Amino acid sequence: MPHHSVVTVPLAAAFAMLYARFVTTFVGPGLSRLLFLAPVLTLLLILPFAAPLYSTRGTAAFFLAWLGEFKLLLLASGRGPLDPALHPVPFVFTATLPVKLLRHRPDAAAVAEKDSLPLLSSSIKVAIMVALLRVFHGKDQMHPYATFALYGIYIYCFLDFLLPCLAALGRALGMGLEPQFDKPYLSTSLQDFWGRRWNLMASAVLRPAVYIPVRARLGAPAGVLATFLVSGLMHEVIAYYITFQLPTGQLTAFFLLHGASMCAERWCARRWPNARLPRVVATPLVVMFVLSTALWLFFPPLFGDGMDDRFIAEFNALLASLVDAGGRLLRLAGIAR
Repeated sequence: MPHHSVVTVPLAAAFAMLYARFVTTFVGPGLSRLLFLAPVLTLLLILPFAAPLYSTRGTAAFFLAWLGEFKLLLLASGRGPLDPALHPVPFVFTATLPVKLLRHRPDAAAVAEKDSLPLLSSSIKVAIMVALLRVFHGKDQMHPYATFALYGIYIYCFLDFLLPCLAALGRALGMGLEPQFDKPYLSTSLQDFWGRRWNLMASAVLRPAVYIPVRARLGAPAGVLATFLVSGLMHEVIAYYITFQLPTGQLTAFFLLHGASMCAERWCARRWPNARLPRVVATPLVVMFVLSTALWLFFPPLFGDGMDDRFIAEFNALLASLVDAGGRLLRLAGIAR
């Protein structure tokens, strides 16, 4: 059933970002700009609570309470992906969504050449999500880790379907957007996975906000650990928006483990520069490490204690609504003929 938050949350976020663009046009970077942005920073923390569903609340929290907050904090200091010189639509688009404008707009031929593959890829991901929803009905007969692994596949398909749709919308509005995923299942190292293939918008925000300042003061390893610590804490925040349960610390532990592992990986690469594993060995090792640690630490806070039942019920209801809406459109088309 429709809910007013589908309209009110995006509209409120859009108007808030227009206000942010307006004040930062006249107020220079520093404490004064931060004070002028404080109402928007507060609003972004509140808006996700208006979303009634498990999935939409988590998505809104990721878009607004994490990335939106960090983008505005960077804007307050005169850095980051936002620029008050941008036109209103690109500013709002990049401020409220996990997307990043290309510095140089791609030519039309290149865009047209790439459009067919995302369409096919998105169709495949939708088919996988529909199939997984059916599989989840038998989850009580499955091992919990097997269920968590399927949830991980579902989340990846959902994000890799949603973000290209946002990119397509951006192109329709005349904006070129950088891709947010780059085949993470082909990663050859943890640095390759986290830095160049997975959720690139989060990396683009955390790099100037956390990694670069900490590295300048305490060195690269401290910068890496601080970045993963902040990422873990923000995932705890998103988990609270979704579940309304106090943080368990497992998400923070997951990211700190990966930060420490990446530091060890870098140290080994410097110590033995010629001892790199071939891709056919490195990629399965990286995928298995990410998956096994996610099954242990990442998925239980999000899907444990019955939260997965709500998740499945909501997506089943959404799918039924879409099918019903499609049937009505077909019947209306038949009447129109």
